[in-house]
Amino acid sequence: MTALSPHLRQATPVLAARGEGVHLYGEDGRRYLDFTAGIGVTSTGHCHPKVVAAAQEQVGTLIHGQYTTVMHEPLRRLVDKLGEVLPAGLDSLFFTNSGSEAVEAALRLARQATGRPNVLVCHGGFHGRTVAAASMTTSGIRFRSGFSPLMSGVVVTPFPTPFRYGWDEETATRFALKELDYTLQTISSPADTAAIIVEPVLGEGGYVPVNRAFIEGLRERADRHGFLLIFDEVQTGVGRTGRFWGHDHFGVTPDILVTAKGLASGFPLSGIAASEELMAKAWPGSQGGTYGANAVACAAACATLDVVRDEKLVENAEAMGKRLRHGLEAVADRTPGIGDVRGLGLMLATEFVTEDGSPDPETAARVQRAAIDEGLLLLLCGAWNQVVRMIPALVIDEAGVDEGLQAWTNAVEAGTSGAADR
Repeated sequence: MTALSPHLRQATPVLAARGEGVHLYGEDGRRYLDFTAGIGVTSTGHCHPKVVAAAQEQVGTLIHGQYTTVMHEPLRRLVDKLGEVLPAGLDSLFFTNSGSEAVEAALRLARQATGRPNVLVCHGGFHGRTVAAASMTTSGIRFRSGFSPLMSGVVVTPFPTPFRYGWDEETATRFALKELDYTLQTISSPADTAAIIVEPVLGEGGYVPVNRAFIEGLRERADRHGFLLIFDEVQTGVGRTGRFWGHDHFGVTPDILVTAKGLASGFPLSGIAASEELMAKAWPGSQGGTYGANAVACAAACATLDVVRDEKLVENAEAMGKRLRHGLEAVADRTPGIGDVRGLGLMLATEFVTEDGSPDPETAARVQRAAIDEGLLLLLCGAWNQVVRMIPALVIDEAGVDEGLQAWTNAVEAGTSGAADR
């Protein structure tokens, strides 16, 4: 008998039969509140009627029109719709299938445009699992071990993570920028540095947001030294953080923006955006791919952007994120084993620690499993998997948030009971 790889283990025991909004239903008929959203993918919820209708209509007319062979109308519409929400000046797009591919496209463009070999990455970042993307990933060894040698030219610089360092935000930021300057003086000369890539909120690294001073510091150094600033918005984009793009919180525009996940409500679609001048510096033939900008995925993405706009999901993410965070902080205030609650919008996390402040993945795992018993689906992240993250669909309402918080409260009580005795 054939089977899936034994390493493809599901985070929950649910055998999903169907999804609707913020809920998944198992084959046994049980309803689950889904705070995973396909790892942040089903931005408009499971099977939003308008997304379903757009995809169904497209399937009946043109499933795939390979976009370096022919043009198709869903792609033209998507380019126009993204033009309404992209930062000013990022007016040229290239599409592919996954976040990893888009990250590698951004890297390729940066190297070709600057003629420089190196890329700076922030410690704790996650950029994908393909070789180049994994080489730029430092959120956990599981993503980059066992297939060396990795791609050369990657240089790691600190990310301002106040909780991990035990500092306030200002101190952590000052340290990270000072170390970046030291890195540019000792490891990667500015003349060898093509770009720095950063997530506005670390994803797999533990849901740690950047801050305005750090982002402004990156922009200033990129401008001064002539390298590019790349924002990996694979997880933070399309309203997830309570702004359309995660970097909108900080008032700094990148040279290259990477997007994927929530862009098409579950259909595989990703891309990069840059200025037309910068994109023109890509070498001929360097951008392409068989499935990129698939017609059905583009139709779903157009519908997704319409739903996000018409149903004011960005604003909803901000409001429901505040409500959810308030509840998470209330639970943390009465739970000694919770060290930190953080995030932006509907991208929130709780970090579990032992009595001496060390990462506590065992308790995090118990709480995540207890949440399943309560009908709440969650995921782990962080270097030790000590962080429980919440990424519900942007359509969640007050009732859904409150239901999730009640389940979370029960799960934390169950997962931490007797922890002090262990």
